[in-house]
Amino acid sequence: MSAETSVTVRVPARLHLGFIDLEGGLGRRFGSMGLAISGLDAVVEARAARHSGVEGDGSGRSQELLALTEHHFGLSRGTRLRLLSVPPRHAGLGSGTQLALAVGAAVAAAHGRPFDPRAIAPVLGRGARSGVGVAAFEQGGFIVDGGRGARAQVAPVLARYFFPSEWRVVLVHDATLEGLHGTAERTAFAQLPEMSGREAAELARLCLVGLMPAVLEQDFAGFAASIDEIQQRIGGYFAPCQGGSAYTSKTVASVMATLRSRLGLRATGQSSWGPTGFVFVPDDATAHQVLTEINAHPMSEGRLRGQIVTGCNHGAIIDGHA
Repeated sequence: MSAETSVTVRVPARLHLGFIDLEGGLGRRFGSMGLAISGLDAVVEARAARHSGVEGDGSGRSQELLALTEHHFGLSRGTRLRLLSVPPRHAGLGSGTQLALAVGAAVAAAHGRPFDPRAIAPVLGRGARSGVGVAAFEQGGFIVDGGRGARAQVAPVLARYFFPSEWRVVLVHDATLEGLHGTAERTAFAQLPEMSGREAAELARLCLVGLMPAVLEQDFAGFAASIDEIQQRIGGYFAPCQGGSAYTSKTVASVMATLRSRLGLRATGQSSWGPTGFVFVPDDATAHQVLTEINAHPMSEGRLRGQIVTGCNHGAIIDGHA
């Protein structure tokens, strides 16, 4: 591909910080809290061509996404795709939505078609529950969505805030495991008990008067306390599908317990089904202290990897333009 004829799309990853309402008594389910993050972007390059094809994808996922996108736009010409960067699959980072929207946007740009992520997400099998991934593509930042209702296939964004640039997130990756996905994920949701209206109301309160004002006022202590409480409640709810634990990975769970006991850190949790764990910290110095603890943990060697990331306060970048 030449720089003159190709289009490059870069899409940020996201952390899913928890659901607000899994009871659904008001007609909406899966309202979500999340954060777009730097350092784990999906990057796709595309150009119009006589024949379609994909480079750099051993799984075949992008070939299927390309075919669905070309059919959606009714293209008469083919597209050549090249995957420059793809985050880990089924790790709780939204890689499926990232890649799908990156492919969709790249194909649209290469053929001069307007692109609406909310229109194409259902076509590509994304946004069925949380709307955080689509919102991260659109504008990044700290995101709260209102859950799926009857009027739209992708949850609407209720709030989007700039995430404080000084704060850091340390991710704990466990490359030996995958989070639930596909049929196993659908089965898990079907088997979970119905969340009580009281529990959903408490999660909504923690979000509305806990997380949201803490982000706006850059109150790290308030943010950490809210994340702590939300993750304990959400982790407990999903524990039956994760071997009785709030974490998919026992190793990640052990590291998080160590960080809480040794460093007094409260804002710990698991993104989506994991196995990626996270801990929010107020500054870069603390983030590097956390990395030292992760590397020194007796269960980390050969299994876990720590990574410092920041909040990403912009959405996808298409050829240099957000």
